[in-house]
Amino acid sequence: MDNPQHLPTDLHRQIMAWGRELGFQQIGISDIDLTQAERRLASWLAAGYHGDMDYMARHGNRRSRPAELIANTCSIISTRMDYLPMDPATAVAVLDSKDLGYIARYALGRDYHKVLRRRLQKLADRITQSIGTFGYRAFVDSAPVLEKPLAEKAGLGWIGKHTNIVNKDAGSCFLLGEIYTDLPLTASPPASNHCGSCTACIDSCPTNAIIAPYQVDARRCISYLTIELSGSIPVEFRRAMGNRIFGCDDCQLHCPWNKFAHLTTEPDFNPRHNLDASNLVELFAWTPEEWQTRLAGSPLRRAGYAGWLRNIAVALGNAKTSPTTVSALNTRREDPSELVREHVNWALTQHNAC
Repeated sequence: MDNPQHLPTDLHRQIMAWGRELGFQQIGISDIDLTQAERRLASWLAAGYHGDMDYMARHGNRRSRPAELIANTCSIISTRMDYLPMDPATAVAVLDSKDLGYIARYALGRDYHKVLRRRLQKLADRITQSIGTFGYRAFVDSAPVLEKPLAEKAGLGWIGKHTNIVNKDAGSCFLLGEIYTDLPLTASPPASNHCGSCTACIDSCPTNAIIAPYQVDARRCISYLTIELSGSIPVEFRRAMGNRIFGCDDCQLHCPWNKFAHLTTEPDFNPRHNLDASNLVELFAWTPEEWQTRLAGSPLRRAGYAGWLRNIAVALGNAKTSPTTVSALNTRREDPSELVREHVNWALTQHNAC
């Protein structure tokens, strides 16, 4: 902005109000100092915990130095939006029903990237209407941005032992978005940590991916295995995956702070095509065309069609042995994808049917 000294004295408060009007549950503002987070990221990368997520290291320090990513950035507006479409008890019920496919609750509706990015643009437009043209760029998990440390600095919550952001009044079932700006805004008070001695998230992780408090080895994480990993899922984790076919919520479902989680008021986050509790056999039968059509505008597309079938094959391997399950797996024994065939064969061996 050309004349930052002319900013309205109540702009911070106005941004908070505009954000709430646009559907965000909370707005916070931080400076751009991520020195501590940069050291933690470097250590995590050096240990190889990022697995095949090469993009985590691809941009050097631009991820932890906002002004190197977007020139002249001096303040960051962080936002959060609730995504939980139903009572967490329903999620537990799906996990307990081995013939149903479990999908992380954030991914049941419309792609959150599009939902939040549209709102962030509207927020930037409101600021422009108030003060005139200014420099900014909005991000929703779409660039080298350390969104969790920024959210913590902006007071949206603290980074829990599972490395998700936790808010003492809203749990952790929300999504984050940021606006990098050249406006010298007043920073919000940072959040303080309230995990205490609790280890519920660590104890509940199916694959022991939380190797220490505040330290996740992504290579063991079901979210990584079912979404980010493009190749074969290590055999050692397949049984532990259960019926989780896209992502995993266990660490959040067991976090005591999520008794305060709020259900979303955003229609775009409502489940589509009954994906909150769909039969695995039915999902496994989707053709490429059905997959394309039914998952249009969905974050589930990130796994790709072969990855989708791979994940469901593992879940069917963990399902109850029945003629229906075995028959469904046999329909994919000659699948064009070697990746799918491998996981189908593994699944059939679990039912002594190979």
